[in-house]
Amino acid sequence: MKRILLFLTVFFLFGVSINAQTDTSNKTSTAQTTEEKPKRQIFRANKEQVAQSQKMLKVNETGKLDDETRTTIKKYQSENGLKATGTLNRATLEKMNVALTDKQKEIPVSPSSFASANTGNSTEAKKRPPIFRASKEQVMQAQKMLKVTESGKLDDVTRDGLKKYQAEKGLKVTGTLNQLTLEKMGIALTDKQKENASKSSQ
Repeated sequence: MKRILLFLTVFFLFGVSINAQTDTSNKTSTAQTTEEKPKRQIFRANKEQVAQSQKMLKVNETGKLDDETRTTIKKYQSENGLKATGTLNRATLEKMNVALTDKQKEIPVSPSSFASANTGNSTEAKKRPPIFRASKEQVMQAQKMLKVTESGKLDDVTRDGLKKYQAEKGLKVTGTLNQLTLEKMGIALTDKQKENASKSSQ
């Protein structure tokens, strides 16, 4: 009888210690699993930052990311080597020189914020050539040649005059003052335009 009692006591104690170890290891593994998955921080621009961006992009300063703002942001992003998401992510705010909050500074810039991230496995990202823009002085010189109002702005009358001129000179009819049109008109390029032209030809 004593042996049976002794056997039951040992068996009971052994069972309790195994349960305790299993519980501890379960708790430890659960804790490790929780620690391994940090919360993903989502970057959000505040109302003030949205309004600053809208002011820069020359759209209504509502402080809200409306359709007009998103479209303008997409255009800005595609022109500045960023992925055209239409959202005000960290990379876009930094490009616009809009100050970040301390909390936002803790969130790293996502590599997918840049246009080159779209190129997949290609080692070299295809760089878009810089957009050619005529200066106000160049527009005025062209307007003088076209005998239209010298406003320094590419208005509809100027664009129509340019289209006519381009068609007559065998140029691509764009209605814009591109490099070829300026050269054909004998209007000097700026140093920056020359630099961009040489980069594009490389």
